[in-house]
Amino acid sequence: MWPMRRECVGACLVHDEKFFCSEYERSKAMADKIAMRAAAEGVPIVVVYPGVIYGPGKVTAGNAIARMMVERFNGRLPGYIGNGDDRFSFCCVDDVVEGHIAAMHKGRVGERYLLTGENASFKHVFDVAAILTGTSRPWFHIPLWVLEAYGWISLFFARITGKLPLISPPAVKVLRHQWAYSCEKAKVELGYSPRSLKDGMSEVLPWLKSLGLIKY
Repeated sequence: MWPMRRECVGACLVHDEKFFCSEYERSKAMADKIAMRAAAEGVPIVVVYPGVIYGPGKVTAGNAIARMMVERFNGRLPGYIGNGDDRFSFCCVDDVVEGHIAAMHKGRVGERYLLTGENASFKHVFDVAAILTGTSRPWFHIPLWVLEAYGWISLFFARITGKLPLISPPAVKVLRHQWAYSCEKAKVELGYSPRSLKDGMSEVLPWLKSLGLIKY
């Protein structure tokens, strides 16, 4: 996913390359330019952009929701992240896989498709988790400046222990931007049909519980 600083091209969006939250984001923008240049030269390329991917699988840094739920239900993340005015586009991993397959068969060469999903805040994610598990919702918000300070501390210890931090300063930069997008083009042209966040979380939470990573 990329920040809100984008320019509209047709029915999709292109990074304006004026600001990057991380080197990862910069690499994605570079890859996009290379892919589109190749498509213009006749290479059969269809470009897809997933949103914030979540779902059963490995609990890695890329599976942000799963990791946050582990921290949330183990008491290490007791409050909401930020003020709750953030917007991210959450998409279940199974839907993204189906979207990739559909892009291979139905996508137009040289076109871009957003394989995003429900636009919501992380506050909404935590509220949905509370409703599905019958547990209490957080009662306070953790300011982003506190998370950023924690990120720097976590980064320091990560360099000593070799373990990835739950959150890093670049990740907090991402949280300061809006990442809500429409996948209408993919729905119309690819038949893309992302599930709701509630339906996706209904799979993630029992999966984490079955692994013994959370209790409720």
